[in-house]
Order: sequence, then C-alpha cells, then structure tokens
Amino acid sequence: MKTPVDRFRFRPYQRPAAGWGALRSVAHAWLDSRQPFKNLCAMLQTNQHGGFDCPGCAWGEAPQEGRIRFCENGAKAVNWEASGRGVDRAFFARHTLDDLTTHDDYWLEYQGRTVEPMFFDGTSDHYQPISWDEAFALIARHLKSLDSPDQAAFYTSGRASNEAAFLYQLFARAFGTNNLPDCSNMCHEASGVALKQSIGTGKGTVTYEDFAKAEAIFVIGQNPGTNHPRMLEPLSEAVARGAQVVVLNPLRERGLERFQAPQDPVQMLTGGESPMNTAYLRPALGGDMAAIRGIAKFLLRWQAEAEDRGRGDDGPLDRAFIAEHCAGFNDYRATVDATTWAEISAFSGLGKDELERAAHIFCRSNATIICWAMGITQHRHSVATIQEITNLQLMRGQIGRPGAGLCPVRGHSNVQGDRTMGIDDSPSPQLLDALEARFGFSLPRKPGYNVVQTIEAMAAGNIKVFIGLGGNFAQATPDTKRTHRALRNCELTVQISTKLNRSHLATGKSALILPCLGRSDMDVQSAGPQAVTVEDSFSMVHASYGQLKPLSREMRSEPAVVAGIAQATLGDTPVPWCTLTEDYRRIRTLIGDVIPGFENFEQKLQQPGGFYLQNPAAQRRWHTDNGKANFISHSLPAPLPPEVLEKIGRKGARKADLVLQTLRSHDQYNTTVYGLDDRYRGVKGGRQVLFAHLEDIHRLGFADRDRVDIVSLWSDEVERRVVGFTLIAFDIPKGQAAAYYPEANPLVPLESYGVGSFTPTSKYIAIRLEPSSALQRIV
Repeated sequence: MKTPVDRFRFRPYQRPAAGWGALRSVAHAWLDSRQPFKNLCAMLQTNQHGGFDCPGCAWGEAPQEGRIRFCENGAKAVNWEASGRGVDRAFFARHTLDDLTTHDDYWLEYQGRTVEPMFFDGTSDHYQPISWDEAFALIARHLKSLDSPDQAAFYTSGRASNEAAFLYQLFARAFGTNNLPDCSNMCHEASGVALKQSIGTGKGTVTYEDFAKAEAIFVIGQNPGTNHPRMLEPLSEAVARGAQVVVLNPLRERGLERFQAPQDPVQMLTGGESPMNTAYLRPALGGDMAAIRGIAKFLLRWQAEAEDRGRGDDGPLDRAFIAEHCAGFNDYRATVDATTWAEISAFSGLGKDELERAAHIFCRSNATIICWAMGITQHRHSVATIQEITNLQLMRGQIGRPGAGLCPVRGHSNVQGDRTMGIDDSPSPQLLDALEARFGFSLPRKPGYNVVQTIEAMAAGNIKVFIGLGGNFAQATPDTKRTHRALRNCELTVQISTKLNRSHLATGKSALILPCLGRSDMDVQSAGPQAVTVEDSFSMVHASYGQLKPLSREMRSEPAVVAGIAQATLGDTPVPWCTLTEDYRRIRTLIGDVIPGFENFEQKLQQPGGFYLQNPAAQRRWHTDNGKANFISHSLPAPLPPEVLEKIGRKGARKADLVLQTLRSHDQYNTTVYGLDDRYRGVKGGRQVLFAHLEDIHRLGFADRDRVDIVSLWSDEVERRVVGFTLIAFDIPKGQAAAYYPEANPLVPLESYGVGSFTPTSKYIAIRLEPSSALQRIV
C-alpha cells in the first residue's frame, strides 16, 4: 500500500478550465456516492424551478429554462451530501474520539451522513445514541441554567435556509442575546461594512442579466474557476462579444485564463477553448487598494486635462452624477492627489504602465461591473479597499445603470439570505423594531459576539453553550489550536450537521451531534412535502425542493431542529415553534410580516426563477446617514500590519521570509474536502503543500520539493506552526506564498483581523520557513 508521500505528485496543468476534466471529475463523484443513478436524476433538478438549490456557491442563474444548471463543483457538493454512507451508533462504537482525531478532514467527511442523534457525556471516549426529546431537553437544561443569555452563542453556516435562519435568530433573541456569529464574519463581512457606509446597503447592486450588458468586467481577488465555476460562462461570453475582462490576481488561475464549456459540443469535440480575459494584472498581496488608487489617479489626471481645455464634461468623470448623488468627492480627490506614484507602485507591486492600461479600459467602458471575493475581504484593510473600489465606480457613475455596478461574489449558497433574515451580531434598529412590533416582546439591543469575539469569550469562560447550525466551526475559524481549546472550554457544544467533521471532535465537556437534512433531501412534514428558500449573490430569492429520500428517518430538517430546541427552552413563547414547522408557509408568513421585500412571500415564490429583492442603491437611492453615496478616503496601508512590523523590526528578531495567503483546492468547497487533488494547480494526492517562487525557495536555502515547517510571525507568546509541508516551485510573484485552507488556518492569529470587520486576515500572513520536523509525513 502506498504511503501519502508515495501518492503525492505535482505536474503543471496545461489544459483549459472545465471541459473533459470537469466531466471526468463529475462522473467519479457520481460513482463514488454509492447511489449514482439516483444522484444523476437529482442533479438534473439542481437549480431548476421546482428542483433544489445547489448546496455549493451562491452564484445566480441565467433566466433561460431548459438548461443544465450545475457545474463540476456543484455536482461534487450534491454527491458529497447525497452519499449512501451513514455514520451511526455502530460507527461510534467502533471509533473513539481519540481515534477519530488521528484522521484527516477528508476521511472524516467521507464516512458519510450523520443519521441519528449522538451524545458525548465527557465520561467516556465514545459518542452514544440519544433520542431527540432527550437531546432537546439537555440543551434546554444547559441554556436555562446560564447566569445570562449572553453565555450562549448561536453560530450559523451559509447553507442554512431562510426559514431555518429566521427561526434561529428569533429564538436567540427571544432567549435574550444577539450572540449570532456566522460564516459571513469570516468571508464577506468587510463587504457589508464598507458598502453600507458608502452606498447604504451591504449587498451588491448588479443582477445576473447585467453581465450580458457590461462593456467591462473587473475581477479582483477572486478565483471563479474553483469557487464559482458557473461564473465562467458569462465571463467567456463577455470576452467573445468584445467586452473587456480585467483580472487582478497574484496567481494565474486557470479559470481566468482559458475555458472549455462542457455544454458546448463544438468546443468539446474539437478541443476548442475560449480566452477568459483581455488583461491580467498580478498585484502584491494586499496591493489591490493601491492598484485601484492608481487607476483613480489616472482618471483625475485626465479629467484635469479636459478641464484645462475647457471641456470638463468630456473628461472621464461623471460630474453630473457626482454633483447630484455624492458627498466627499473633493476630500477623496485631495487624498488621491497626495498619493505618490512611488507609493502606488511600491504597495501595489504593479508598474505605472500596467495601471494606465487598466485605467484606459475603465474609461472607455460606459457599463462596468467590478467583482471581488475573499482575495479582497480577508485583509487588514479590506473595508478601505472595498470603499476604494466603490469610489472608482462613483467617479464614473457606474452604479444604478444597466450592465454596471458592484458585485461582491458571495461564497456559500445562502450566506446572503441568512443575513437578510436577521443572522447578525450587530442587528439594525429597524430589524429589532420590526421584530418587537410583530412578536410583542423586548429584544436585546446591545451587540452580540462575532466569530472572533465568540472564540475569545469561549476561551475566557464567558460562553458556556455553543450551538452550530451547520458548518464546521472548528476548522473554518482562524488560530485552530486556540479555537479547539476554546470549544473544549464550553459546558455544552451542539453541532447540527449533515456530515461528520472536525467540529464533532473538538467537544465541550459534553456534546451533541444532531443530524439534519441537506438541500438535496426530501423534507416531508405533517402538511406534506416542504420547500425552503435561499437568496443568491444577486438578491434573487427562490424555492428549493429536495429530491432524494433521506438516508434515515432520524434525520430532521434544520427548521424542525431549531424549533425543537426553542420549544424545549421557551415553550410557546413568543410563537408556537413546532406548529410553525408543520408547514413552512407559516414561517414565510412571519418573514413577510417582518423583513422588507418579502410581502406576499408565497405568491412571489411561484415565479420561475424566484423574485428579486429590490436594491435601493441600484435605483440610486442611498440609505446612508446623509442620503448620499459617499466617497470615503483612506491612506494607503503599510504592506505589513503594525504588530508584525514591530516584531520583525525588533533587535534579534528574524524578518519574514514570505507573506502567505490561504486558498482552496479545486477538490474542496469551504472546509469540505472532496479529494486530495487540485487539478488546475497540478497537485495530486496531497494537501500539505506550500506554493512559492523558485527564486524564493533558493534564496531561503531550500530546494523544490523540500519539506518545511511554516511558522507564523505575530507574537512571542504563542507559537503558530504547521509541519511537514512540501515546497512547490510555482508561478507566483516573488515574496508571496500560498497554502490550502484549513490546513494553514493554525497560522492565522486570532488577533489579526480586518479594521472595522473582524474578518481574519487569511490572505496576508507573515511567515518564516524552517527545515521540517516531520520529514516522513504528508497528508
């Protein structure tokens, strides 16, 4: 039998994204599910009207009917969820917790679906079966014994439906707390914070249809080929019709270079492919803000030249839009003027000629969309960067017109919907007022804990009960060892889950695993088959009907689990919880009573493709404090945060060798690892790899394929180290490195987060390398 080291291979990938490689990968996922024909039939109903919403990403859908509406990674997500394997009492009788902790994340989830409630009482090393009623009563006893409701935290994954999320936040607030950390705290929180201040809404302003009307699309800090593969089609169509697609990304991602459409028989049979960009800029990590500043500086120079000629209206700026709709432009103009080209080049890592080319593209386009993802949001200065992007769009009036706008590309399938439903540790007064008016009780008003604050509070003993509605909190979060210790410091941890994962092993003093239905599972309640709803990145809300018979009768829907906990804890206050879940239309009626845009909810859901939640900024209505779209000025950030600058500048301290970003492989989605390959990056059979430039590898005294330990530079009090990583010489800018998440999460300091957002800085970690202390191990 081959060892993990023997299985590991690296060979640069030469083919286009998607194409035959995607079809082979999908076929393998079907065959590996143990029920391939059932899953194939179900896949044809993915993202269709009357079918189920893909449990993967939040990308929207083309309006045309009759199309295949899933991608390679969507197929993996469905087949991974719709596994024929089950994790039951017999499995836990065979495996102790100590035994399970020796296995990697891929092995854990590969064991299959959680199929019955399980309880760990802290006295043995095994989970034991428990009935649903006993589980609900146990949770209620723990919650009611707390000294304060604020000693409980209610975490939410982006896969929770609108119905489950609405009940969950209502329960938490009826219990008495706003401790509602969620996965958006770790990904797009900076987008919401920045956009609310700039344009009055935390959501993007474009629709799917806008991509067909855009003259230019800027894709910044995003890898759609792996994370949102259905985005490749509108991008390739944009290039084909002559639109400009400009990429800003340090890595050359295959999905942003070349694409072969699996639904195009001509391309598939002839080996044809489509180019995916017209310009590809590779900034330094964290240098995107400086790059955007450089484009803005060119615009202002050209505007000044037009004004000097007495033809200001012919300049690139939309002066009428700025005058009517905006505030703060003069201050921003002064900030840009005061920024030197030397600073822009040093911080962005790009030449002035490269930025001038991008600026010309931006100026020639009358309909520009700017997209971004976690390559932007997971930095210390993420809020400032997104506001710089917004400033650039405001300069040319590129918000509130067809084919133009701002597009934060969300990750998980309903992460945006969860926030719309009130999953928010800092809820708006308007939401709380609406809930109080509808349900007639006083809600807590002080902000709750976000993810970082929740981990700190658990570690300090201030959170005693942790409930996770989906997700894999233990692995998704930063500073992994500290997070695991914090979870173990709780009196009770509860995981509402579809699959076995690491969070089930980082237990409190007692722990529960509550098995829930997935998006692909049929959900039948006493009133009959039920639909849940989700909201995509374009603010489209649609229904999702599961297609597959659940693996076990003991699995319950997320709304039913939330209602069971709430009923056991609060009784029928402020609503009859379990009665609501007999028919989800009752939950949707409550949502329509409270959440703007959801009036006549049930009627709107009958529209094929769902319905659009109106975006005021897209209509040039600015729900900001001053009623204007705001230019917000920031100084360019230093390349390293002050804490690290102080450390590496200290006498005797070693300077950072490289700056690391974490990223996903092509065989994973969030913390879920579908396999040990990364096709587009040429990796096969391993995940403990560190991508770096060959000159950096040699500069640091190593050779390609050497084994190294990686040490994070942050504080002297805590060592953050991962061991046994294989160096891979890769096409990456010098000074940078990349490694997979969650394997590299132990290197992300809990204290290193975005200003104003608390989002962990997973895309900017100062590291040093040492010869490996684990030469014989690779996973």
